[in-house]
Amino acid sequence: MSPDDRLLTYRDRFPVLSRSNYLINNSLGAVPAATRANLLRFVDEWETRGVRAWGDGWWRLQEDVAGLCGQALGVRPGTVSMHQNVAVALEMILSCFEFGSERRRIVYSAANFPSDQYIYEARARRGAELVRVPVGADGLATDVGRVVEAIDEHTAIVAVDHVMFRSAAIVDVAPIVARARAVGAFVVLDVFHSVGTLPLQLHELGVHAAVGGALKWLCGGPGNCFLYVHPDEIGRLEPTFTGWAAHRDPFAFAAGQDYRDDGGRFHTGTPNVPALYAGRAGIELVLEAGLPAIRERSLRLTQALVDEAVRAGFALRSPADGARRGGHVALDVPDGYAVCQALAAREIVVDFRPDAGLRIAPHFYNTEAEVVAAVRAVREILDTGEHQRFLEQARVPG
Repeated sequence: MSPDDRLLTYRDRFPVLSRSNYLINNSLGAVPAATRANLLRFVDEWETRGVRAWGDGWWRLQEDVAGLCGQALGVRPGTVSMHQNVAVALEMILSCFEFGSERRRIVYSAANFPSDQYIYEARARRGAELVRVPVGADGLATDVGRVVEAIDEHTAIVAVDHVMFRSAAIVDVAPIVARARAVGAFVVLDVFHSVGTLPLQLHELGVHAAVGGALKWLCGGPGNCFLYVHPDEIGRLEPTFTGWAAHRDPFAFAAGQDYRDDGGRFHTGTPNVPALYAGRAGIELVLEAGLPAIRERSLRLTQALVDEAVRAGFALRSPADGARRGGHVALDVPDGYAVCQALAAREIVVDFRPDAGLRIAPHFYNTEAEVVAAVRAVREILDTGEHQRFLEQARVPG
């Protein structure tokens, strides 16, 4: 059996694939069939065991899912904590820093995901000096050279997105990490658009912290985001955004925070048990399929998508070189939002983002025929004017 054929054996485990041409995996990965059973197990345990379910396994679940995420990140055990979303994870790591000294600068890219930028920019009210680096000349990604130039002895934090959410351009993070470490700055890497589709080795890369989640390529659904902190940094960081689950002995209910020595130091309060139950199956399946094999499959699928788009006369808003591109391809399509709705009416599921266009995101369980059919449908919709009826709809959802 070929590597592609092996990965296609997973199709039956994702029910939506029998109903839709599902190519929106950079936004919400397909739910595995096993997730339904896991959620029913949660309800059954709650119903039959009540509060005893905490001791039966609920309390450990956050550690178990964090361990799975850690495998996808290529980091050491005990360095990942689970959070509701990336905003919470970023707030957690930022709460470890003061911005009243000369080392008060936050260097970040204008290409970063907007929600991340909001979190950093809010620190200006607490004394941070913001250094917002313009997008690179190609308009697709962070300008690595200008970020490196902006990092100096006054820099506290450097915020980088690994894969751009609009273009899927991969950022070469190594020079940024090297410069930051040389001057004592702390690098926070957002891997939301790379984890689950690119093989990662964050420990070897040397980033100080990383945020992301299982919502997208890890097929883990909402509520399963994570914070990774390098083991050399865990012991010296003391978050002021904290809770009882971060205590060394939480069930002692002692006065005063006594932080754990591992990634659990960055827990907050009671864990989101139903989300953790929902997320586990997808992460396990992605790890089982194998991230190197998933990356190779992704390169073939996105290249087929690019080739068909060129034939159809569409310009790319993603790198043409697969080695520089993550898991999705952005196409410059007229009336993109309306076209996206017309595709949805045909059960072809992609998405649209301003300044990105149509983002088409196949995963390891998709076929070449599906990506080719999606591009051809876009061409047909535009040629026939099928999208016109969607032009008067309400503004594009965020």
